[in-house]
Amino acid sequence: MNRENPLPAPLRVGFVSDLHAGPTTHAGLFDLLRDQLLLLRPNVLLLGGDYVSFEARYVDRLRNVLTAHTPALGIYAVIGNHDIEHGRKSIETALRDMGAKVLVNRNIALPAPFDMVSVCGIDDPWTGNADAARTFSESRQVKLFLTHSPDGLMHLDKEVFDVAFAGHTHGGQVARRDGAPLVQPTGPLSRQYCYGEFPVPGNGTMIVSRGFGCTLIPLRINADPELVICTLR
Repeated sequence: MNRENPLPAPLRVGFVSDLHAGPTTHAGLFDLLRDQLLLLRPNVLLLGGDYVSFEARYVDRLRNVLTAHTPALGIYAVIGNHDIEHGRKSIETALRDMGAKVLVNRNIALPAPFDMVSVCGIDDPWTGNADAARTFSESRQVKLFLTHSPDGLMHLDKEVFDVAFAGHTHGGQVARRDGAPLVQPTGPLSRQYCYGEFPVPGNGTMIVSRGFGCTLIPLRINADPELVICTLR
């Protein structure tokens, strides 16, 4: 975190992406995610998109997850390519009904005492209409950049963030023992930043999650489902 913009207290952030509710993700995984959120209780929960596979109606399988624990500072969501493909309007409506604030090229300041922090959510970098200028317009001193895919960095131009959160890559979903993906994710920066924590030249730190659910095939090897919990100070 930028030392010129200190936080008043540690900020516990939860981040989960690529839930892919539908036939390829076992419903029991969402019970596990709900239980972990209840146990770990982040102050704020960020959602990285791709909530469904195949059909928008599957988003309702996430209701018990997102309504079980209401973080004190809120839930914030961006939209992924699968959501756009299968009906973003109904998915966005369902997310709002579950208590999430959907960010499409806009930002929201967290409630006090963390009101110097803005969550800046950009539209999907490839299938949406990403607009970084609108995303960061009038944002506060500390900026959390929320993008479905690492390729959101390609749209930033001169915009600067403190910490970025991205998914999309699944860490390959099927990977070798050393974590190297057997199938490269789509997008040039998604291949470069496939999984982990990365310093972005001229910018802040980006955390890329393996995501949680499965797409195309109901299988993960050496790329386990992941809920990211990090504390910003």
